Amino acid sequence: MPEFVALSPNVEVIGQTVLAVVDGMGAFRNLALEILKRHGVDNPKPEGWYRQQPWLDAFKEIYDRVGKTTLNLIGQKIPENAQFPPQIDSIDKALASIDIAYHMNHRGGEIGHYGFTKLGPNRAKLVCANPYPCDFDLGLIQSMARRFQPAGRAPSVAHDETQPCRRKVGASCTYVVSW
Repeated sequence: MPEFVALSPNVEVIGQTVLAVVDGMGAFRNLALEILKRHGVDNPKPEGWYRQQPWLDAFKEIYDRVGKTTLNLIGQKIPENAQFPPQIDSIDKALASIDIAYHMNHRGGEIGHYGFTKLGPNRAKLVCANPYPCDFDLGLIQSMARRFQPAGRAPSVAHDETQPCRRKVGASCTYVVSW
């Protein structure tokens, strides 16, 4: 599935997730709000629901105008201030929970998945089969890994270039996390 194309026209995203775009753009907050408004997401509220495709269209414009680094920063903002249940107390539980949170923050049709596989005691992979851009997912995974990293172990997240890539019109992107 290509980046920036919703899997279903009826999918909606909760406002608190939409507002991560604004937070991720930092000093360019007003530009983020302007881009969102231009794509029909005017004055988003945390509890509101917004169509996914206009939000993805805003992502595309941000990518075109500002670049992939900003999409990574936006992805990092998604879990940064989120509340997690007490049972999420390790990096592998945190990474496995991304798909659950993703489904809690979207509704209205097929949205795709974040597949988690444990590869060893300090290694895992995530296969992201969704319409979000590679750099956004990379930031999201990096943020989750850092938030729940074991003491004394800095996680690394790498896009597996041997696997398909949505940027190259693949159905998914694969990320390997080591800690």
